[in-house]
Amino acid sequence: MQHNCIYICSMKILSHTQIDRLGIMAAIACAVHCAALPLLFTTLPLIGLEFLANIWVEVTMICISLLLGCYSLSKSYPKHRCLKPTILLLIGFIFIAVGHFLLHDFEAFLTPIGGLILAAAHFVNWRSLKSCSHNHNVDKF
Repeated sequence: MQHNCIYICSMKILSHTQIDRLGIMAAIACAVHCAALPLLFTTLPLIGLEFLANIWVEVTMICISLLLGCYSLSKSYPKHRCLKPTILLLIGFIFIAVGHFLLHDFEAFLTPIGGLILAAAHFVNWRSLKSCSHNHNVDKF
């Protein structure tokens, strides 16, 4: 059981599967946020959610997704040796970075796609761990 868990001071914190689940949720939340924000921009102040349009909310979501993705994949790559999750993660962040920081006119299109690609990277990472040739006691999804 110790192979697939992160331990701090002998306490089980999160398994690789749980980290990938969290990464999938963060990436999908980012994608939904980026896709819905342009549509809801004018109504957010009316319902008290204008903080969602704040640049720091977006940067925080991007950073959380980046940290979860890099951490999860760096811990699981030595076990499954599959590059597909890492490539997907890079492609997803390229889409997000280009949409958010370079091509603002296409942000509503590029960043949700990037978020979905990040979710796919976590899913492929989980599947790769589950199907690698030796047992790591990977949790069921």
